Amino acid sequence: MKDHRTRVYDDVLDMLSSEENPTPLLRLKAIVPFAQAKVYGKLEWYNPFGAIKDRVAANMIHDAEAKGLIGSGQKLVEPTSGNTGLGLAMMANERKYSLSTPLSKAIPFEKRVMLRFFGAEVEELDDTLCPAPGAPEGAIARALDKAAKPEFHMLNQYDNEANFEAHIKTTGPEIWRQTEGKVTHFVAALGTCGTVTGNGRYLKSKNPDIKIIGVHPAEGHDIPGVRSLRQLKQTKLFHPEEYDQLVEVSNREAFDMCLRLNREACVIAGPSSGLAFAGMLKAVTDAPNAVIVVMFPDNIFKYASSIEKHFPQYRAARHGGTPTGGPSAKEQMMDMLLDNAKNTRTTCEFGHVKQAIAEPNLDMVIIDVRSAEQYAAKHVPSAINIPLAELAERKDALPVDHDTPIVTVCNLGIMSLKGLLILQSLGYGNVKSMNGGTSAWVDVGLPTE
Repeated sequence: MKDHRTRVYDDVLDMLSSEENPTPLLRLKAIVPFAQAKVYGKLEWYNPFGAIKDRVAANMIHDAEAKGLIGSGQKLVEPTSGNTGLGLAMMANERKYSLSTPLSKAIPFEKRVMLRFFGAEVEELDDTLCPAPGAPEGAIARALDKAAKPEFHMLNQYDNEANFEAHIKTTGPEIWRQTEGKVTHFVAALGTCGTVTGNGRYLKSKNPDIKIIGVHPAEGHDIPGVRSLRQLKQTKLFHPEEYDQLVEVSNREAFDMCLRLNREACVIAGPSSGLAFAGMLKAVTDAPNAVIVVMFPDNIFKYASSIEKHFPQYRAARHGGTPTGGPSAKEQMMDMLLDNAKNTRTTCEFGHVKQAIAEPNLDMVIIDVRSAEQYAAKHVPSAINIPLAELAERKDALPVDHDTPIVTVCNLGIMSLKGLLILQSLGYGNVKSMNGGTSAWVDVGLPTE
């Protein structure tokens, strides 16, 4: 039995959102500074497994089944920043598949715990919040390695057109019907870009004048599920030529707006919702007849650790130590130190390193802090290799002069920040970490050794 009117169902998958069973559109008033425009949040945590990615997970599985790519007893592998993995895990349970999810240790621990609780095999790696396609030690590379085995299949949300087609089939038609065709602006945060591309294509097919606005975080952010502009260029579903505007929002702006959504609008929206809403306010001006729809991908409850990090005044008292699975005091301190190290005084771009290498009398020391194997495979020219774990012990390989300019490099710009902190603790006062690491270096076509 499936009755959307009474909301009585025989199967959990009958609850998936559709034009006949849409997630709610909520008009936001208290937090909106407009006198004429109407602004709505689309509340995607009303999907059966709690996020907008349920649509994508379901459509990718249905598409793969229809094409005969997967069947009974299938082993799935999928790199994830959390929500797609959670949706796939529950879909896999329903379909009697298994799921392996390589992911970043930077993903909020609540998501990592719940993925295991839902039955996924979770492998935690040093990667960015959204997996980086070119990272040899990252989640996408690990998933591709597994997918090469005959017993595994990778749906690949970063390259699978069934991702954005989910929104052409469901989300776009829902919005068009819910606004009675009056929507004038559609705003979404950018991650895999399935949401903005799919909804953009559907809505513009109904009315080419609808403005499609994509919101991305600044480089070095820690907002789960979204990508900076540099990271977006690695995503095959990113089609900026189809969008009317791209807007950048800082980490602080996104989390502050997340707090306001919860406090002032009484909407239990997560950090990427704060990002999208803050971007909307930057991009859209008040106008009569404007009807603005902002996507709110999921709720706040998966992000308690992120909230503690950005709003320490709300940190819960911990009796008898840190709860199992949560960040320890030591881990919280390290996170704080790494966050504080992400600034223009202690980091540099690859262009700075490229220019220094080109100088005939190079006095800069470039230290690659990855493993010897990763260094041997590919590294920035002139870089020497001192693995992070050996950095404090290999003083003989470090400059005698503690004022020597040093740049630390890794694959993504995460481990190199730790290297920077270690070198500073050893008394080196002129150290910088290269943002983006060798992945950014390779992305722009610079040579490696």
